[in-house]
Amino acid sequence: MEKMEEIEGSIADLRTTFRSRKTTSVAWRKNQLRGLIELVQDNEQKIAKALYQDLGKHPAEVYRDEIGIVKKSANHALSCVEKWMAPKKNRLPLLYFPASAQVLSEPLGVVLIFASWNFPISLALDPLIGAIAAGNTVLLKPSDLAPECAAFLQETIPLYLDCNAIKVINGGADVGEKLLQQKWDKIFFTGSTRVGRIVMTAAAKHLTPVTLELGGKCPAVVDTLSSLSDIKVMAKRIVGGKWAACNGQICIGVDCVLVEKKFASTLIDSLKRTIKKFFGESPKDSNSISRIVNKNHFNRLSKLLKDPRVAASIVHGGSSNEENLFIEPTILLDPPLDSEIMTEEIFGPLLPIITYAADVLPFGGVGQSGFGRYHGKYSFDNFSHEKPVMQRSFFLEMEPRYPPWNDFKIKFLQIRIPF
Repeated sequence: MEKMEEIEGSIADLRTTFRSRKTTSVAWRKNQLRGLIELVQDNEQKIAKALYQDLGKHPAEVYRDEIGIVKKSANHALSCVEKWMAPKKNRLPLLYFPASAQVLSEPLGVVLIFASWNFPISLALDPLIGAIAAGNTVLLKPSDLAPECAAFLQETIPLYLDCNAIKVINGGADVGEKLLQQKWDKIFFTGSTRVGRIVMTAAAKHLTPVTLELGGKCPAVVDTLSSLSDIKVMAKRIVGGKWAACNGQICIGVDCVLVEKKFASTLIDSLKRTIKKFFGESPKDSNSISRIVNKNHFNRLSKLLKDPRVAASIVHGGSSNEENLFIEPTILLDPPLDSEIMTEEIFGPLLPIITYAADVLPFGGVGQSGFGRYHGKYSFDNFSHEKPVMQRSFFLEMEPRYPPWNDFKIKFLQIRIPF
């Protein structure tokens, strides 16, 4: 009951602030963006510590995937927000002369942002940047699976940003359900397809527009291995795209690799060498690779490898440590296509390599990976409504002149219409 009262009170405050129109000014938007940049700059060490406690992220990974992304995004929005806000002129037919028309990007209102646990800072603050730049008020719900980062955001955001316009509420799935019972002007969700369906269903009740950033199967296709230098570059990119970002717990990471059968052994050997170069002889002792977020996800990934047919396809790695929530980089060659590891998003450090005949390639759709887009100007557009406006002066008002109805009726009746 107390949490529901907190939620309803927060939403009421956000609506009052939005109706005051103060968030629509360029000055307010820029001040909030500057505050967000200061938040990140002043707290880099705290952010790094929280990310290490939640996910075991290396400082270099923290800066690249969390701090650096937020800084770049906020600075870009700060430099471009006036241009994005500017009305866009539209042409009108000569009939409307001397009127003029323009399209104005208006804020949607009170926005709900659900952040994900795998990048708990950047996936919370990057959408927030777009919502602020567009002039909205925001309620941010960090992921409870990254509790240190969630606590950091709840404690720190009110110190740097307008607490009447931007609020943070923490909690588990029960809090998420309570939030979805409320009416919002926009919902932005990053997470699994399963929860995305729940969000979409709740939003449909109020016809609330949503952006869903979900998961999917993202294959890398290796079509040829023509030279030693190409092989090295290819291996670095696959290893980096699979394991260097949150140990494979990322929706845009390499989910599997498709390669022509004759190149498979060369590819696997190159990947093994690159894994050793990146993470050492014993990856479990490396401090440069993230751990699995919690025991539930550890068990989910372990279960994928317990299928005897899948276990038989392991050609590298496969070891794990439940106490430390660690699974080493694992390569599998041609696991069965009907096994769970190939039908579901892996979201972890397991990399299947699928071989094929050169003239036959599998393909898949994108429907369950979500919809909507953000980053840069796309974020501004995502949280804006483009409203058409026509302005017309009183100069040269043209009056239509019609003949008297009786004359018109007579002439109309005299027209013969051929059939």
